[in-house]
Amino acid sequence: MSAAVAVAIGVMTLGALAPPSVSAAAGADAVQRALNGLVRDDGMPAALASVQDRDGRTRTYTAGVGDLTTGSKVPRDGQVRIGSNTKTFTAVVVLQLVGEGKIGLDATVDTYLPGLVRGEGIDGRHITVRQLLQHTSGLPDYGVHIDDDEMRNRYVEPRELLDIALRHKADAEPGKTWGYSNTNYVLAGLIVQKVTGRPLAEEMDRRIIKRIGLRHTYFPAPGEMTIREPHPQGYHRNPADGPLRDFTEMDPSWAWAAGQLISTNSDLNRFFTELLAGRLLPAAQLAQMRTTVPAGTSGLRYGLGLTSRPLSCGGVYWGHGGDIAGYETRGGVTDDGRAANVTVTTIPTDDSAAEHVKDAVDKALCG
Repeated sequence: MSAAVAVAIGVMTLGALAPPSVSAAAGADAVQRALNGLVRDDGMPAALASVQDRDGRTRTYTAGVGDLTTGSKVPRDGQVRIGSNTKTFTAVVVLQLVGEGKIGLDATVDTYLPGLVRGEGIDGRHITVRQLLQHTSGLPDYGVHIDDDEMRNRYVEPRELLDIALRHKADAEPGKTWGYSNTNYVLAGLIVQKVTGRPLAEEMDRRIIKRIGLRHTYFPAPGEMTIREPHPQGYHRNPADGPLRDFTEMDPSWAWAAGQLISTNSDLNRFFTELLAGRLLPAAQLAQMRTTVPAGTSGLRYGLGLTSRPLSCGGVYWGHGGDIAGYETRGGVTDDGRAANVTVTTIPTDDSAAEHVKDAVDKALCG
């Protein structure tokens, strides 16, 4: 989430506190070495990965410690907050409703939420659903205007998040440029609720989580601040020069449709595999989801809640990724059925550390 990303996190070497845990079977494995490096060299308290080959065989990996206070082991395939990977789930629900004829991709926000989206340079009559999902709406990001500590113990209504965004002028005219904004997905979630008459969490659970059997994935209930199943603790710095603090327990309502879900690396692999295989969306909507625009550097491209990123061994992988105070997750799937997701238990401290997380995904998919 942008609120967490906006907080620069200082570097801390945790090697003495967090020796890598290496299984004998995976000791020489490139993925294990990459995770060990994230702990040893980049100061991650823990790193976890799940890797699935073309035949569906899965291997899980851990490094570091699950709790810096107790030194406990990292739970294999433990639950984590998956941050903005939630956006792909939200986009799938919207696109399912498009396939059912209940939402139009090129209909305006005002079609569903009349009069709600108004501000300086902002008019919901000129912003489409497609532009929300693709981050080309020009809407300002509420996430850069909130503080993690202030939000940590508060329940926040989605409309309040929208109000925060609308106090600021538009970043660009609709459709003119790509610009990442969590506000887009709050609006997408509100549209889902308006069209279905049901809470977004219920629609996500019914349409995705239960449908494809994601047994360790859930949308935390209002006021639910803990993580239900075995999990590594998540750590965060705020301010940048402050101490590294346990941030595992928090009210994630400030992330809502843009980043509230909890899951595991293996469940994420299953989700993206089923999605790309066409088991969640009709072919027409999946093709729209995979239609991308350039997004920043390093060859990243953004579709409708789905990204593609080049692989060192050729081709691309499809996924999203997520940052939320305490956790960062990166990964995705290839068109030929390989899948990998990697999580670290603090948002990387600098650009090189962030690149090392992506490198671990690349090694898992290209190994």
